[in-house]
Amino acid sequence: MDAPWRQAGRGRGRGRGTSVNGAYSQTPGPAPASARNAAYPRGGQADGNGAPKPGARYENASYASVSKLTGKGNLQTGSSETSKKKFEEIQKANQAAVKKFAEDHYSSSSDDEEGNEDAEGKQKKILALTFTTYTNQTDGDTSELARTKQYMSDAFQSGAVTCLICIASVKRNQAVWSCCGCFCIFHMPCIQKWAKDSVFLVSSPLTDDDFEKKDYPWPCPKCRYEYKRSQTPCRYYCYCGKVEDPPLDPWLVPHSCGQVCERQFKPSCGHKCLLLCHPGPCPPCPKMVITTCYCKKAKPVPRRCSAKDWACQQPCGRKLLCRQHKCEDPCHKGDCRPCPRVSKQKCLCGRKIAERLCASPSWQCEQVCGKTLPCNNHTCEKICHAGPCGECPRAGNRLCPCGKSKYTLPCTEDVPTCGDNCDKALECGIHKCSQRCHRGPCETCRQEVEKQCRCGKHTKQMPCHKPYLCETKCIKIRDCQRHQCKRKCCPGNCPTCDQQCGRSLGCRNHKCPSVCHRGSCYPCPETVDVKCNCSKTVLTVPCGRERTTKPPRCKDVCSRPPTCHHEVRERHKCHFGPCPPCRQICQKSLKKCCHLCPIPCHDEALVKQKGLPQPAGPWEQPSEPAFIQTALPCPPCQVPIPMECLGKHEISPLPCHATGPFSCKRPCGRLLACGNHKCSRECHKVTDVNGDKEKCGPECCACEEGCTKPRPPGCPHHCSLPCHPGDCPPCGQMIRTKCHCKISNLYIDCLKLTAADSKEKNDLTSCKNQCPKELPCGHRCKELCHQGNCSNYCVQKVKLRCPCRRIKKELPCNTVHEGQISLQCDSLCLEMKKKVVEIKAEEEKAAMEEEKRRQQAELEAFENRLKGKRRKNKRKDEVEVQPSAWQKYKKYILMPVCGVALAVFTLYLTQVNI
Repeated sequence: MDAPWRQAGRGRGRGRGTSVNGAYSQTPGPAPASARNAAYPRGGQADGNGAPKPGARYENASYASVSKLTGKGNLQTGSSETSKKKFEEIQKANQAAVKKFAEDHYSSSSDDEEGNEDAEGKQKKILALTFTTYTNQTDGDTSELARTKQYMSDAFQSGAVTCLICIASVKRNQAVWSCCGCFCIFHMPCIQKWAKDSVFLVSSPLTDDDFEKKDYPWPCPKCRYEYKRSQTPCRYYCYCGKVEDPPLDPWLVPHSCGQVCERQFKPSCGHKCLLLCHPGPCPPCPKMVITTCYCKKAKPVPRRCSAKDWACQQPCGRKLLCRQHKCEDPCHKGDCRPCPRVSKQKCLCGRKIAERLCASPSWQCEQVCGKTLPCNNHTCEKICHAGPCGECPRAGNRLCPCGKSKYTLPCTEDVPTCGDNCDKALECGIHKCSQRCHRGPCETCRQEVEKQCRCGKHTKQMPCHKPYLCETKCIKIRDCQRHQCKRKCCPGNCPTCDQQCGRSLGCRNHKCPSVCHRGSCYPCPETVDVKCNCSKTVLTVPCGRERTTKPPRCKDVCSRPPTCHHEVRERHKCHFGPCPPCRQICQKSLKKCCHLCPIPCHDEALVKQKGLPQPAGPWEQPSEPAFIQTALPCPPCQVPIPMECLGKHEISPLPCHATGPFSCKRPCGRLLACGNHKCSRECHKVTDVNGDKEKCGPECCACEEGCTKPRPPGCPHHCSLPCHPGDCPPCGQMIRTKCHCKISNLYIDCLKLTAADSKEKNDLTSCKNQCPKELPCGHRCKELCHQGNCSNYCVQKVKLRCPCRRIKKELPCNTVHEGQISLQCDSLCLEMKKKVVEIKAEEEKAAMEEEKRRQQAELEAFENRLKGKRRKNKRKDEVEVQPSAWQKYKKYILMPVCGVALAVFTLYLTQVNI
C-alpha cells in the first residue's frame, strides 16, 4: 500500500478519485457531500468532484505543515507525533461523517415527505393569495382557473419549466422572456440570440443594403408567432410588464412582481385581469354585466362577462334571405342558416321548373339558350342565362387573322385573309412569323442561332426553339453553407438545399428532420415521459431533460411485496430505492411463554459490522465501517405476570421472563415474641405457625432492643429494663426545671410532678420570690413568682400636673394611664396666659415701627443722592407725547377677540376628533 502523500501526488490534476490525507477512498468518482465536508471542516473547499480547489486552506491536514506539493507528489511533513495526532482527529471526523451519511442514506423517507408537504402547503398559500382578487369576484369559484393554475404549478415545480432553446431548466433568479402567443418561457440571452439568428437568416446583411433599416420578423421557437425585429426583448420584466428586474421573493410566484396583473382580457371586453402578476394566459373575465340573448327577446339578465352571450331557447323569428319564411331555430348566435324549405323554382331561362331549396332559387339548366339574335341569322350559343342575349358577335367591323386589315361585312360572311405577311411574334419572342396572313397558330421558329447555355459558360449553333443546357455542374455552396449545388447548367440562382439536415439536436437523442439549413437547429419537438417508480405518475418534459429531471412525486401507495414476515407492508408512498424499514409490531410467538413480541419488526435491522481490521499505522487507509442487514432475535418477554413475594406482603406484576419467588424489599413486619416489636429483616421466606400470618416464624430475628413502651404523660425518662411484656415500674428520678420567672433552678420528683394537678404543679414550680417582670406602665410587678402574664393593675403613686404645669397632685398609676382623672387649669392660670400674649403683641408692634423708621431713613438718603446728580446735567426740553386711542384701548379690544378665536378653534378640534 502506498503512502497517502504518494497517492495524492498520483491523483493530482485528475479532479476526481484522489486521496488527500486519507480523507477519501481510492475508488474513482466523486465522494459524498458529507465526506467532503468532513475532510475540510475548517475552511477547506472542494469542487463538485470531491477534489480540493486551488488555494483552499487545509487547517485539518494530516500533517503539521504543507510547504510544497509538486507533480511527483512530494509532501514535506513536520514531526511524527503531531502528524499522528492530526491523523487520528481526521480519522474520527471521517468516521462520524460516514456514519451520518449511512444513517441519512438508510433512513426513512418520511422526513423528505414532510419537507415536500411543507413545500406543497407553501405553494398552495401563494396560489390562493394570487387568486384572491379573482375569487372575490366569483364567490370562490375557481373552475375557470384550471389552465392558469397549471402554468403557475409548473412555475413552482423543479424542472417543469424548461427553456426550449438551451434545453435547461429555468431558475427563479434568472432573467426570462415569455411569448404572448403560447406563453412559453425562455432565458433572456437565449431568446435574444434566437431572434438575432432568425433575422440574419431571413436576409443576409452582406447582400441587403437596407438590412439595418428594414424591420424583419422573427418567430417564437415554439408557436412560430412572428415578432418584428424592433420587438426583440432587451430588458427583463415581470409577467405583467410593470416592474423591470422584479426582485426574488419566496412568497411570490417566480418572476412575478406581486401586483395586480391589469392586462386586457382576450378577446377584449373592456375589463382588466384581476389576478396578481402571473404566468400563462389570463382567465376568463369574472365581471358581472347585464346583457340580453341573441334574438333580443328575453329581458336583460346579469351574467359573467366571459359568458355574456346566451340563448333564451325561444324561436329566432327573423326573416330569412328568401323573404318568405322565418327562422324556426332556437335563439342562436350570428346569421340564420339558409332556409331549409323546398319550393318549385324556374331556371334562369325559364324553360324548366324544378323543386329547389328556398335558400338558392337561382339555377341554370344545361340547355343552350338558342334564342335568335338581333341579326336574325344566328342564335345565342350561351348556356341558360338571365336577361337579353346581346348583339351578334359577328356584327360590326372585323379584322383579318393577322390584324392588319379591317373589314365591314355582313355577319353571314367570313373575313378573308389580307395576303400580307403575318409578322406575329413567335414563341421564342425574338423572331416573327414569315408566312402569309393565315388562320390558326403560327409555326415553330426554326432559325439557326448561336445560343449560350444557362450558366453562360458555353455557346452553340442550334435551332431557336430548342433550349441549350450544358453538362457542367455547379460548384457553388447552397444556402445551407454545407453542400454544393451540383445542378447541371445552373444559372446562378441555386435552389435551396433539399437534403436532410441530420445534425444531432440539443436533446442528444434525435437528429434534425428539417431540410439542411444554416444556423442552429430548431429545438427537439419530441417530449419524454419521466415516470415514478410504479409508472402511475408521469411528468412530461422536453426531450433531453429526462436525464436531469427528478422523477415526479407519486401519491400512490408503494406496491412492493414485503421482505419481512408480515403479510402486508406498512403503507407508504411510491418511491425509488429500498423501502423504509418495517415499523409494524413483530407479533411473533415467543418460544418460552407463547406470548406475542410487542416491539417493531426487526427482521431487517442495520447492524454495524464488527471485527474489521484496524490500520497498522497512519500510512494505511482506515477501513470504512460496514453495515449489514440481519434479523435480530426477539427481546425477552415483558408481559406482566402477578407473583406473590416471599413474605406474602404483596402481589406484584413481574416480566414474564423473570417470574419466580422474589423479595419485595420491605421489612418482614411480623410480631416478635416480646409482643412489642416486629421483625426488621428484609422480606424473607417465613413458616406460618398454626396458620397465623401475623406471628413470627423460626426464620425471623429475636428482639434485642430495650423497652420502648410509652411513659406517663410528662415523664421524659425511659424504662431501664429490657423489652418486656406488661407495664413498666413507677419512675424514681428527679426533674430539673426553671421557675416561672426563669431565674432559679428547681429539682422536683418526677412522680410528684406527673401525678399533681394544675394547681399543685403551679405551686411546685414557683420560687416564692417577687416577680422581676416590668409592667407596661414601667413599674415592677408586686406579686410573687407566678405563672402567666402579670396583672396590668398598678397601684404605684405618680404625680399629675395641669397643662400650664402650675398645679400638681399624686394619684395611683392605673387611674392616670387609663385617663380616668385629669387636672385642668384654673382662672389664675388663664390670666397668666393672657398677660403673656399681650406682652408678645406689644413687642411685635414695637419691632414693626422700628423697621418702618429705618426704611424711611434709607429712602430719604437715596433721594438726596439722586437730586445732587440731576443738578450737574443740563436739562433739555421734553415734548410730552400723548398716546393714541389705539394704544390706550388695544388691550381691551384684543383680549375678547383672541378669546373668541380660541373658543372657535377648540370647538373645531372637538368636531374633528368626533
